[in-house]
Formats: sequence, structure tokens, C-alpha cells
Amino acid sequence: MKCDLTGKVSLVTGAARGIGQAIADRLAVNGSRVVYTDLDLAATEAAAAQSAGAKGLRMDVTRPAEVEEVIHGIVAEFGRLDILVNNAGVNTLAHRVTIDQFPREEWDRLLSVDLTGLYDVSRFAARVMRTQGAGRIINIASIVGLVPLRLQCAFVAAKAGVVNLTKAMALELGPHGILVNGIAPGSTLTEGTRQLFYGEGGTFREHVQRMLDHVPLGRPATTDEIAVAALFLADPENSYMNGHILTVDGGWTAGYTRDF
Repeated sequence: MKCDLTGKVSLVTGAARGIGQAIADRLAVNGSRVVYTDLDLAATEAAAAQSAGAKGLRMDVTRPAEVEEVIHGIVAEFGRLDILVNNAGVNTLAHRVTIDQFPREEWDRLLSVDLTGLYDVSRFAARVMRTQGAGRIINIASIVGLVPLRLQCAFVAAKAGVVNLTKAMALELGPHGILVNGIAPGSTLTEGTRQLFYGEGGTFREHVQRMLDHVPLGRPATTDEIAVAALFLADPENSYMNGHILTVDGGWTAGYTRDF
């Protein structure tokens, strides 16, 4: 998919690898000046170095002052901010347990990044976009925010929050020319899911086929397949979609696929 993002300035969080890097790469290939951000500065700079005109910065979405400084720096250097992709997120590998066993500190860690961090980046970016009278905010949610899965209470709660926060932001910011939409990926082949499922030593390797039996396409998504959806939402010609959650899950949440 191609679109013309010439002259647009984009900020992608969690862009050092995985879905975030794939989205940032897609935006850059289509003409946007892209700022890649993540916690690991060296990895972020390496990712950004692969795209012409891009730059990589360290940004911790759980530190509002740091977020504000980065966004002010982007505006100072480029004069604007047109596209924000809120991709930064974490899950837990060690605590796949029921809620009565789920550690409070792990709950706080996930919510601080996956929901509160998204809120902070969005509020600072929205101030810039309101001044411009235009902008796009794309929030990476998850299918677990639409259809909860077991043993992931904090991640489910955070992503459900992202889904409705996206809609609330669309209501508030749409009148100012800012379109806010989300993407709900299904299982996607990243380093995290390799550790959990798809790698040879994956924690839940034995459950992979059982999970994929629920996906009509029978496989996980690639990161680039999620990036194509983000590019669609960023396309200037896609000018009337607001408050929508675009599900990209191979049909996982469409209905029952297994015999019963």
C-alpha cells in the first residue's frame, strides 16, 4: 500500500522493534519525517537509521516531563506534528495467573505504560495538533481489549481502556480536525510472542496450535501486516474515519471456527 505523506511529521512510540518499527518504517517509506522513540536509545537509533530522514530518540512514556520535552523538541525542529502512533506497550511473561494471584506491582507496571503512558503522550501531542487544526492519532490496542482472554487481567484491562479512550478522544478532538482511531491486532509475530509461543523455547509453545485453531487464517500476523493498517489510518485520503477500532486478527474474533 502506498500513500503520500510528504511534509508530514510522525512520532511513533515503542519503535525500536516489532510492530512499532514496522509502522515507523512504513510511514517513512511513504514520505513522512518520522521520529522513532523507545527506551533503548541505541536500538531506536539503529532502527531509525534504516529510514531516510528519520531520527531516533529515547522516550519513557511513563515520565510525563520526558514526553513533553520530546514533543516540544519535535515541534521546535520540524515546526509541527501530524501523526502520532501510540504503540509503546508491555505485557507480562512471568505472571500468566488468575487475578487472585496477580501481583499488584505488575498490574501497576502494565497500566502505567499501556494506558497511562498512552494518555500522557496523547495529551501533549493533542495540544500541538489543536493549534495546527489537524492531526492523526493512532492507538495500538489489542483484540484482548475487545474479547478478553484468560490469565492476562492487567493487559486486558489496559487494552480495553485504550479502546474506549480512543473513542473518547475521537469525540473530543474530532471537532478540532484531529482524527483518532485504533488498531486491535491479534497474535503477531514479534520477539515477545516468540518468547511466549512461536520460538523453539517459547513458554507456551505447546499451546500454539490450539490457539491458532481459533484463527481462520491459521497463523499469526506479521508486523508489516499491522503496519499496513496504520498506514491506512494515516493516509490523508482516509479523511472521515474517526473513533474506529480496526481489528487485524486474521478473523480470530469474527466467530467460532472450531467444531463444537
